[in-house]
Amino acid sequence: MSIARRVLDERPRIAGPLEARALIEATLEALSALSHLVGEETELVRAGRLPEAMEREPRKAELAGIYMRGVEQVKLNAVALARFTPDQVKRLKLAHGAFQDLIETNQIVLATARAVSESIVRELAGEANLPMRAAGYGPAATVGAGAFSRPNAGPLVVSRRL
Repeated sequence: MSIARRVLDERPRIAGPLEARALIEATLEALSALSHLVGEETELVRAGRLPEAMEREPRKAELAGIYMRGVEQVKLNAVALARFTPDQVKRLKLAHGAFQDLIETNQIVLATARAVSESIVRELAGEANLPMRAAGYGPAATVGAGAFSRPNAGPLVVSRRL
């Protein structure tokens, strides 16, 4: 848990280049771990392995908290960081931009999975609620199909894997 220890050490002021570099490195380390986890989650959702993707949620929330605390410290010390390690600040900005692209992809994948699952549930509900018709009555009656025949009636199958 070296990431958490370094970022959680709340020193409000950066006094030199070593402290500046350490803060940015710790923040980048947290961002890297978070990016890796979000990437895994995205791939698992794409593959339809939602239970496995959900198992990563607690760790993702922990890493996001560590990263956000690091970002807050970077904001509080922006002037000192820009003075002591401008190249590292640029590196952090680039990494943050790449992370935003990853989050955007993750959100698209999650929205697609949600839309597909809602569509499946809606179709199942519609088919399950089809009216039951008695055989032998009306123009579409079928003789010999049973007293409570339903068109397209078949077994209902639900996959618990998705």
